[in-house]
Amino acid sequence: MSEINTAAKLNDIQQQALKCAIQGGLPIDSRPYLRLAEMIGGSEQQVISCIEEWTQNGLIKRFGLVVKHHKLGYNANAMVVWNVPNHLVDEIGERIKQSGLVTLCYRRPRRLPDWNYNLFCMIHGKDRGQVLEQLNQLKEACHLTDIEHDILFSYKQFKQCGGRFHKQHSQAPNTHWNLEKKAVNHG
Repeated sequence: MSEINTAAKLNDIQQQALKCAIQGGLPIDSRPYLRLAEMIGGSEQQVISCIEEWTQNGLIKRFGLVVKHHKLGYNANAMVVWNVPNHLVDEIGERIKQSGLVTLCYRRPRRLPDWNYNLFCMIHGKDRGQVLEQLNQLKEACHLTDIEHDILFSYKQFKQCGGRFHKQHSQAPNTHWNLEKKAVNHG
């Protein structure tokens, strides 16, 4: 087996292959970056460095885990939307995040006059009662009882997936590099 240069960056072809490989999620393995490196002919450190560079340059906005919470029994999901005074959004958002009672929290612009809310968070629970109890705990712990809010329970589960760098062709969903064959009329 040939030695792989661990100091050099991945070449363009390896980078394209890595983009295709990670858009389907990381391999379930104790060393997923090593498995990716083996798939594209690079080193584990090259893969890690490349993903870090893409994150720093903004090609990858978020790199994290997508939890299939329904499979874990968390069937009640609610987005809580808050109408927070603009000068308090960062402070309150940080409090909500630090509470440990939500899975994510983010700011979005208001869409006046129909949508007054500018801070959003998700709460997951086994049932609606548990979600509502967590919301009450959140309001108390983060001093949010006087902040206007609404709770939006989800009624449908949508497919969750990571970012897509390359369009996958339906004819060959497991192939990263798809080539179209064109008929040629020689007649």
